[in-house]
Amino acid sequence: MEAFFLQLQEASRSQALVLLGDFNYPDICWKSNMASCRQSSRFLQCIEDNFLSQVISTPTLGDAILDLVVSNASELVGDVKIGGSLGYSDHALVELTLLREMGITKSIVRTLNFRRANFQLFKEIIRRTPWETVLRDRGTEQSWQVFKDVFHRA
Repeated sequence: MEAFFLQLQEASRSQALVLLGDFNYPDICWKSNMASCRQSSRFLQCIEDNFLSQVISTPTLGDAILDLVVSNASELVGDVKIGGSLGYSDHALVELTLLREMGITKSIVRTLNFRRANFQLFKEIIRRTPWETVLRDRGTEQSWQVFKDVFHRA
């Protein structure tokens, strides 16, 4: 159980998380966020600690909501319909639509101001390194790696 809670905590950090499953916590009252057994209480606490919310509000088996849809962005889940069953299952069928944001992303481009740059370090590296000797018989990748190593050491 602890491994699941850790994975849920990690996953809830993503921008958009929708987790679906049959969690079998029949003693949880989702309207009051209360549970009668310790394990269910720990699950509820994990949901709350990770800012997740339960999307389904209609029972899926008798009077209990066993099939959960939890999300950190409930606006991603729409048109939730519960009813019917699939095959011989005793659970109600849950249908939903997952929405995705169609907004335009804003790009920010920044450029460096080279007028105020101090290129003295480059001048010293070029002056004190025998580049023809150091780069002889090396390919592009190796030469670039050598330059980066010299630059970082400086």
